[in-house]
Amino acid sequence: MKEKLKVQSAGKDRAALRTRSVTWEDPAINAKAAATMSGLAFLRGMRDGSIPPPPIIPLVDFHLIEVEAGRVVFEFHPAEWQYNPAGTVHGGIACTVLDSAAACAVHSTLPAGTGVITLEVKINYLRPITSEAGPMRCEATLIHKGSRIAVAEAKMLDRKARLCTTAVSTCLIFEQPAKKRERARR
Repeated sequence: MKEKLKVQSAGKDRAALRTRSVTWEDPAINAKAAATMSGLAFLRGMRDGSIPPPPIIPLVDFHLIEVEAGRVVFEFHPAEWQYNPAGTVHGGIACTVLDSAAACAVHSTLPAGTGVITLEVKINYLRPITSEAGPMRCEATLIHKGSRIAVAEAKMLDRKARLCTTAVSTCLIFEQPAKKRERARR
């Protein structure tokens, strides 16, 4: 990632402009794998690098480091390009990481041909996040799974293991379209 400093203030160049490039792989590769593998196998493949992550992961700058049935851990790298006008990481960025972790905790328990999508997320911001807080751990655990609805909780800890944010996500469990078509052919 290359950054270059340059800002204009009142028409004067102050050499403070920064740029950031993001590279990702075709999201169809990820989606196809997700539809044909168990959630646990899919997430292990993402963690190990044999399956490319969805584009949101390099965009926001977090990655999967641990996965087991019902539990995942992401590492998140807070940076100034994620800042809001108050000079802290925007709450939407933190929410994205927490909700992604929670949904993956649910996904890690699902069979092949089944997916998950968030219905609702509740987040608590407990401490401001800045670039000095990272790398951060975002740990998520499944707390309830029914046939159609699941609930997972997530928490984000700074480099000193201080709790910064928590979230609870309610997710919808659904059958992938390819599995529906296959079942309809029988």
